[in-house]
Amino acid sequence: MKANIHPNWNHDTVVTCSCGNTFTTGSALKTIQVDICSACHPFFTGEMRFVDRQGRVDRFRAKMQLAQTKQASAKKAKKTTDKDNTPKSYQDILREQRSTLQQEAKTAPVEKKVEVSAN
Repeated sequence: MKANIHPNWNHDTVVTCSCGNTFTTGSALKTIQVDICSACHPFFTGEMRFVDRQGRVDRFRAKMQLAQTKQASAKKAKKTTDKDNTPKSYQDILREQRSTLQQEAKTAPVEKKVEVSAN
């Protein structure tokens, strides 16, 4: 092995958790600060709680709520738009014209055409 390239190893490194728990371990550092340890982590304690250090869960919930309100307002806007403004296909236009002609034919009086032959 090469000399003077490895860090000094400390056998009595003190690890301090944000919950107040401390324990010793081996490390290249003298002291270590951690946010979560086995004494306060939900997996080891069995508690159902969020481990949220920087507000990530709150930001996620805010994003989800914003997305849901946008989606709901988009649905309302879609319902309130008039269907006549949507472009119609040629087939739809022909169907409408045929139905209006049929309704006019039903309501108009029947006229008999008399053909006069010029003999």
